[in-house]
Amino acid sequence: MEPIDLRSDTVTRPTAAMRDAMARAEVGDDVLGEDPTVRRLEERVAGLLGKQRALFFPTGTMANQACLRLHARPGDVVLAGETSHVLRYESGAAAALSGLQIQTLGSGGLFEASDVAAALPPPDFHRAPPSLVALENTHNHAGGRIFPLAAIKGIAEQARAAGLALHLDGARLWNASVATGIAPAAWAEPFDTVSVCLSKGLGAPLGSLVATSAERWKALLRIRKMLGGGMRQVGIVAAAGLHALEHHVERLAEDHANARRLAEGLVALGLAVERPPETNIVMFEAPPRLQRALDRRHVRTIPFAETRLRAVTHLDVDSDGIDEALRRIAEALEETGATRAEH
Repeated sequence: MEPIDLRSDTVTRPTAAMRDAMARAEVGDDVLGEDPTVRRLEERVAGLLGKQRALFFPTGTMANQACLRLHARPGDVVLAGETSHVLRYESGAAAALSGLQIQTLGSGGLFEASDVAAALPPPDFHRAPPSLVALENTHNHAGGRIFPLAAIKGIAEQARAAGLALHLDGARLWNASVATGIAPAAWAEPFDTVSVCLSKGLGAPLGSLVATSAERWKALLRIRKMLGGGMRQVGIVAAAGLHALEHHVERLAEDHANARRLAEGLVALGLAVERPPETNIVMFEAPPRLQRALDRRHVRTIPFAETRLRAVTHLDVDSDGIDEALRRIAEALEETGATRAEH
C-alpha cells in the first residue's frame, strides 16, 4: 500500500525539473560572496518582499534565531504569539543561544496591539525589557491560520511607539499571500526582518531567507557565520529555490483546495475538524486507536496532542490522493468503531 504522507509540506521530493535546475546551477563559494545563483535567489526574494537585501540560510530555525539575536540583547524579552514556532519548535534556541526570554501573547497564535501594550512593563530595573515583537504567518500550531493584515498594522504601530523591533516568521507567508491575494511585500512591509521558507510548501529540499535592510543584512551575515550557516557552493540548492519561486507558488492554491476537500471529507465521516482550513493545514480529532488504524493503512499525520492530528497538503499529494486518504480513514473508522462522541 503506497503511503499517503500528510505529516508536513516539507516531505516533498524535488521534481524532475527542479533536479535539472540544480544540476545545471552555476556555483561559487558563497562564504566569499561568489555564488551567482545564491545572489540571484537573494535578489529575487528581496524584491518579492520589498526589502533592500536578503540572506540565504540553511534552515528556518537558524533564520529566525539569527533575527532574534540581531534585535535583542541577552536578558531581553521577545513578545510572540502563543505556541509560536520560535518558542515551541526551535529547541529552546532563543534562551540557549541568545539569552532571551519569550513571553507569549493572545490565543490561537494571534494577538492584538492591545496585547502588546498590556505586556509593556513600567520603567523598573527589576523587570526584563521587551525589545522585539515576533509574529508567525501563517501560524503552524494553530492550523495554518492567517494573521490578519489589519491586526499586524496595529501591532506594528504599537511596537514602533514603544521602540520595539518587529520580526515576521513567514515560513508559510507564500500560503498567506496566495490565499488572500495580498502581495508578499504588503505582508512584509511592517517588519524589520522577514524569514521565508523554500521547503515548506514550495518543494525545495532546503533553505530559508531573511529579507531586511542593507544595514541589518551586514549584521545578519556575521550572525549567520557565528551560527555555522556559511556554506560554500550552495548555488546547487539555491537553484531549487529559484525554480520553486518560479513554478510552485501559484499552485499553492491547489494545496488549499485539497485541504478544504480533506476537511469536508473528515466532517462527512463524523470527525471533528478544528476549523475550516484557511490554507494547507487541517487539524482534526482522532482517538489513539483510530490513529493506530491510520498508521496501519499508511495515512501519515502528526499528533499535536493526544487526540489532535495535523494533516498538511502539498504538491506530492493531489486530489486523488486526498480521496484515497479519506477512503482509508473511512475504513479505519469502520474497523475501530471510533465515533465523534469520543472526541
